[in-house]
Amino acid sequence: MFEKGLLAGKRILITGGGSGLGAAMGRRFIELGAELVICGRRLQLLDATAAQMRGELGGKVSVIGCDIRDGAAVDAMMDQVWREAPIDVLVNNAAATFLAQTEHLSFRAADAILGPTLHGTMYCTLAAGKRWIEGNHEGVVLSILSTSTITGRAFTVPSAMAKSAVLAMTRSLAVEWGPKGVRTVAIAPGAFPTPGASGQLRPEGRDEGWAQRNPLGRAGEHGELANLASFLISDQAGYINGEMVVQDGGAHLRSSGAEDLLQWTDAQWQKQREGRIKG
Repeated sequence: MFEKGLLAGKRILITGGGSGLGAAMGRRFIELGAELVICGRRLQLLDATAAQMRGELGGKVSVIGCDIRDGAAVDAMMDQVWREAPIDVLVNNAAATFLAQTEHLSFRAADAILGPTLHGTMYCTLAAGKRWIEGNHEGVVLSILSTSTITGRAFTVPSAMAKSAVLAMTRSLAVEWGPKGVRTVAIAPGAFPTPGASGQLRPEGRDEGWAQRNPLGRAGEHGELANLASFLISDQAGYINGEMVVQDGGAHLRSSGAEDLLQWTDAQWQKQREGRIKG
């Protein structure tokens, strides 16, 4: 669909790039000529993913361990990355969520979601933006959000709050940083199943016919999201700024995606809480 060199010369940092949608986007960016830096907390996973990418796709892939919930760690990571060369694109992909009845959430549980999803995204964006602006270097921030920014979503309230805040950041910085050569864009994916997300959000007992009730009758494919991301961060999308593109087959027009949970029993919720604690 794209010219092979669409992203040639771009150096891209992906948070949470070792697995799931982060890795899928990274693979596509490499195929289109980009140089990749992936970061996360699990260095062993990052190393394995990078080795696989290099072996199958070639190209340059670097890894760096970082807990983005720690602002000082993010600043140190950016210093390390910049020592070799500035990045051209930041992809805010790392996030956390799980199902819970909101009235039973502890402060610690809420912070476990807000930490990476909101604070980590903000820390990475500020750290990259500061360096781009000081160095007079153009940049792009792509944040992976959620259709909960449109509909809200019961039982994942901290995630919906965090993603909505990042959308506000995306729109605000489009105005503030656009004149300085920095674009901010976002994607709101629908269901693009990954082992991690499915384990947290599609436990046993949930409605199993959700994909068939999507207006297109299916879930999304990772390559579809990776292609959209590739376009948005490319120079071909240079006049798109401050926008969130929804990619969910039209599902948010029918449902927020949480209505089946309104029918859960206390016993089902207790089982869900126990499973999360054990995990």
